[in-house]
Amino acid sequence: MKTKSLDTQNFSTGVLHSRKLLAFFINHLNRIYCAKSHLQKCLPEMREHANFGDLAHAITETLVDVEKQISRMDEIYSILGVKPGFEDCLGVIGLIEDTFSAISQEMDDPEMSDLSILFYLQNIEAIEMASFKMLNLAAPRLDQKEIKQLLKENFDEAKEDLLLLQEITSKYLK
Repeated sequence: MKTKSLDTQNFSTGVLHSRKLLAFFINHLNRIYCAKSHLQKCLPEMREHANFGDLAHAITETLVDVEKQISRMDEIYSILGVKPGFEDCLGVIGLIEDTFSAISQEMDDPEMSDLSILFYLQNIEAIEMASFKMLNLAAPRLDQKEIKQLLKENFDEAKEDLLLLQEITSKYLK
């Protein structure tokens, strides 16, 4: 089996100019900020549809974490001296909206409705974790240690939320 190797010559330290990296960083921070803002609006309604008590509790915990994550991202925007933008975030909003479509299709079957919620929330948390991790990798190049710490805290919370949802799914499927 042939393994792929990374051509490090194309990734020398001078390739990513700080201006381009900052634009990349802000663009992708905007996407995750948009997703979190949309989730903040949608999670209370999603909680109302949860039939399994542990799931409703997990949604409440997720909502609290989302609010803290948004606050941290607001700090990052402040440090960078920019305001959040909501362009180019239809994809993540579409995934969240798909959750409601799946839930509504399963309204007559509480177990399937809850499994739909668990399925989509886990997907959303996984995307958020990947986003925070990628931004955290780019943060040192921005020369802002505080940003790196704020992103790490967001990543850690998203990871904890995902693990909780996975635990609930396992418990639910027993």
